[in-house]
Amino acid sequence: MKASSILPIRMIDKVWGVDRLPPPFATPDGRRIGEIWFDPPPELAKLLVKYLFTSEKLSVQVHPSAADGPQGKEECWLVLAAEPGAQLAIGFVQPVTPEEMRTAALDGSIERLLNWQDVSAGDFIYLPAGTVHAIGAGLTLIEVQQNADITYRLFDYGRPRELHLDQAIAVANGGPHDPALRRRVPQTQSVSLADGPHFRLDWIVGKPEANIAARYRNAGLIVVPLTGTIEIDGAHVAPGACASAGELSEVRFAPDGKALIAQPL
Repeated sequence: MKASSILPIRMIDKVWGVDRLPPPFATPDGRRIGEIWFDPPPELAKLLVKYLFTSEKLSVQVHPSAADGPQGKEECWLVLAAEPGAQLAIGFVQPVTPEEMRTAALDGSIERLLNWQDVSAGDFIYLPAGTVHAIGAGLTLIEVQQNADITYRLFDYGRPRELHLDQAIAVANGGPHDPALRRRVPQTQSVSLADGPHFRLDWIVGKPEANIAARYRNAGLIVVPLTGTIEIDGAHVAPGACASAGELSEVRFAPDGKALIAQPL
């Protein structure tokens, strides 16, 4: 991969989306946007970066691993904004059996079995495949994931959408989420947020340190500026956009900016 490009944007309407997007995005008239996708080029097709905007809770759901079928889906979230009391559900408080999970999904009590965490801007969570989870209302997130649209819903608050109990329970981990996969992102230094097995994700503050920058040599990247403008091969990429960078691309970071850098592995 030798070229860089600004990635095409797709705005996705969702019942749980918002009528007014936060800056720098503009909301199309009459739409309720829940997700903004950045379609990757073929060379980086294993990864998908998206923004999520929630005014209601999303379904209780789970994604399979590659061991469960032809495609797996692992993902991670970076909270950009959170209204007071906003929460994410990540795994279960206590281990549950498949039979208990099914019963709880059918009667709605599964919501009470999940580990709902208060969150705020700067929280980062990695979700291995099989993690039962839900996103609460009042949140703006960036999600970086394996590019597979495979979601099994266990519970959807009475919305008229299909559930997938058999598939979900077959791939779900009935235990708690590993606390080591949750962290606060530092605001003054660059850090690695995820390093495998399927993708790498770095949090960049200003110019990346040498050990992080070394990862970018001879590799394709997806660059997501959050504050400040990034220059890639002479093209300026502002917050609200997303760009790919090729193996030979020159990437210049804003001295006071913040960004995410994603790479498939």
